[in-house]
Amino acid sequence: MTMLALLLTWLAEYGYWLVLAGFVVTLCVRDPRKRLIVVRTFLVLGGIVVGSIFLAAAYGKMKPLPGFAWSWASVKLSLLQFGMQVGSYEVLSPSAANAVAHVLPFFELFLGLWLVSGIGRRFSALVASLVFCGFMTLIAYAYFRGLKIKCGCDIGPDEYVGPAALLRDGLRFLLPALLVTIGSFWIRGKRGAAPLPESVPAIPQAE
Repeated sequence: MTMLALLLTWLAEYGYWLVLAGFVVTLCVRDPRKRLIVVRTFLVLGGIVVGSIFLAAAYGKMKPLPGFAWSWASVKLSLLQFGMQVGSYEVLSPSAANAVAHVLPFFELFLGLWLVSGIGRRFSALVASLVFCGFMTLIAYAYFRGLKIKCGCDIGPDEYVGPAALLRDGLRFLLPALLVTIGSFWIRGKRGAAPLPESVPAIPQAE
């Protein structure tokens, strides 16, 4: 579990470099057929990277507190603590914040596995992009309200809401998700565009 968690965290924090590199390579390829191959490879890699972000976030929220072993009781305790972070945004009532804290990590787990699987990638990437936009909106809202709270994403070191957190989330999280979304819809359009049939010459009729 520790090695897997380290791998997920690394991909979540630095995987965007892989996505950006794949995007640059795609732009450099001129041959249409080779570009399709590169884009398909890029989308598989991008799906794994974006999926790892959500898997790492879910793990960070559900992992036991120091001194506790993995158990349903320790996970519930971690989710209760996460509920306090959700409540610190002062958007939801305490009961609603606690409900979100118990649902969000499992949603992130589901979305991460969906992205990694590659099934319906354009839809999973679109959902991921919308989720990241929602998170960034909350961070901006908390910052402009003057709240001195941590972002609560549970990926890497703790960071307080503000421009640095917005820049990090936009570059490391939102940008890869948007690139995967755009690439998925683009390649779907290429796949759905069937070549026009060649015109068949008219057969002259005998008089």
